[in-house]
Amino acid sequence: MRFLRTVMSWILALLIAFVLIQLTLHPLGTTPPGAVKFYDLPGEHIVFETLADRSGAASFEPAGRLVAGVLELIAALALILPFTRRLGAWLVVLVMGVGSVLHLSPLLGRTLPVSTDPMLIAGDDGGRAFFVTLALLVGAVLILLVHAKRARRSRER
Repeated sequence: MRFLRTVMSWILALLIAFVLIQLTLHPLGTTPPGAVKFYDLPGEHIVFETLADRSGAASFEPAGRLVAGVLELIAALALILPFTRRLGAWLVVLVMGVGSVLHLSPLLGRTLPVSTDPMLIAGDDGGRAFFVTLALLVGAVLILLVHAKRARRSRER
């Protein structure tokens, strides 16, 4: 049983770390423009630009995107290392929990526009960003449940 828990912990951690790195640093071929935090130009990230427009707080776009991106990169690194995996999972729960709440609020909504260009009438993403956020949140909670805690040997002595 411990072997299965270890394998599940590794699989979940690597998948979540891969998605976090992809959302923060490097887009895949199918990633739409405006979806990668450190790759997009200022004002082009759909999530944070939508938050800035709907809330009236311009600091969401540059500052919010950088804070979320740095926290996601720290979480990805912590997930890859077994002795910090629980810390990484807690960081993912924190960031994606805030993201889920924002997606459920009127500030962001469950569906996002496909482009930040007001001249384009392109529709919405169909909830893709919201479902990715929920999947990462659920995966992090599963890591917290599956990844074995360190046994406290000082109590046994």
